[in-house]
Amino acid sequence: MVIRLNDVILETRNLIKRFGGITAVDNVNLKVERGSLHAIIGPNGAGKTTLFNCITGVLKPDSGEIIFEGRDVTGLPPHKISRIGIGRSFQLYSLFPNLTVLENVRLAVQARYEKVSRSMFKPITAYKDIIWESMSILSRVGLWGKSSILAKDLTPSDKRKLEIAIALATRPKLLALDEPTSGVSVEDIPIIVNVIERIKKEYNLTLLIIEHKIDVVLKIADIITVMDRGKIIAEGSPEKIINNRHVQEIYLGVV
Repeated sequence: MVIRLNDVILETRNLIKRFGGITAVDNVNLKVERGSLHAIIGPNGAGKTTLFNCITGVLKPDSGEIIFEGRDVTGLPPHKISRIGIGRSFQLYSLFPNLTVLENVRLAVQARYEKVSRSMFKPITAYKDIIWESMSILSRVGLWGKSSILAKDLTPSDKRKLEIAIALATRPKLLALDEPTSGVSVEDIPIIVNVIERIKKEYNLTLLIIEHKIDVVLKIADIITVMDRGKIIAEGSPEKIINNRHVQEIYLGVV
């Protein structure tokens, strides 16, 4: 994969987020190259999810800037962040459990159709387009044949696929995935990895991922950022990170 130098799609500048006396994100300067798969790793409490939450509008940073495609988006609420092109999945399942797989994705697609008439006589064509797009997304993540199953009845790996599908329905330019293999069986992890790699290529996406499984990160990431106690302590290629002594001591437990 060729990434144009200095083609930065997302940047944080001196970002700080505090909770009382704890600085969860401490002066973080992060640059994500367009078209890359950029992973953020670190021990529990490193500040990874807090950083994600600031970027995606769930939390408002105390200071600093978040720049997306050259635009200052600091402090925008999640729905506006989504509309400008940043999609998001969560570590904990965020689904409508009593709706079908198709209905979960359809609602996300339909939310973009702001001008669709609510009249029962007019939205037929648009509704067909919404269903077609929803089914196309489900096909991309391997859920075409499970569209009528209730979300609550899916396996953990299929729930992860559905969360990715819902995020894709927002038509993101950058997709942020928070621990996409969390809760997935060891046997199914390669399936999720395959989905991530496929949608990155087919949708021409930039991906920003939090992931605890180091073997997964080393396999799929172009760039890895390592955080500890709210700060970035290392950044670079998988080869550079795995050989970084500081990372080995703090994250991998090497002494």
